[in-house]
Amino acid sequence: MKTSSNYLVAVLLAAVSTLATAADGPPMSVVLPELPADQEMLVLEINLEPGQGSAPHRHNAHVFVYVLEGKVNMQVAGEEMVTLSPGDMFYENPDNIHMVSQNASSTETARFLVHLLRTPGTPVSIPIE
Repeated sequence: MKTSSNYLVAVLLAAVSTLATAADGPPMSVVLPELPADQEMLVLEINLEPGQGSAPHRHNAHVFVYVLEGKVNMQVAGEEMVTLSPGDMFYENPDNIHMVSQNASSTETARFLVHLLRTPGTPVSIPIE
């Protein structure tokens, strides 16, 4: 059902645009390809202790990260590492390999929301050797 996936994208983009003031514009704008009919939006809150990170992995989903607290280092294969602060966003496409996801602080917790636009039932994360 194409209408369902288009609706999910519209809801996500509307939610993202409300996070910024009109003067600033939206924090991120990503044009997505046509999506299969059976997509869902899964939203997770991630809390990383000081210095904590994850091993390389992939999501097989369109991933939008929104930082709530602290600072987070993010990097996908072939791209520069970025450090995100509260209000910053990060995007991964389904083909990206997520090389770095790490709390940038050695003293403070980092907290962020992960929005995954994915096929229902697929794993949230797949480890990469």
